[in-house]
Amino acid sequence: MLKPEKKSKIIKEHGIHDTDTGSPEVQIGLLTEEIGKLVLHLKKHPQDFHSKRGLIKMVVKRKKLLAYLKKESEKRYNAIIKKI
Repeated sequence: MLKPEKKSKIIKEHGIHDTDTGSPEVQIGLLTEEIGKLVLHLKKHPQDFHSKRGLIKMVVKRKKLLAYLKKESEKRYNAIIKKI
């Protein structure tokens, strides 16, 4: 779970406007950060199958969001790929 300070930093970094919290770019940024933290956890605890399942769900969700963004706006898709 991300700390509120880190979460707000990611939202400001990827958001389209000040109050943006639900755009695909923000969701992809937050998921990427969560995935990174979970990968580090799983390297220390390889037998944690519940976390591994959560990681797979997050990766699939991020993949779906990226596919949606690519379909809607190729320009925004390329920009978020460069950021992450």
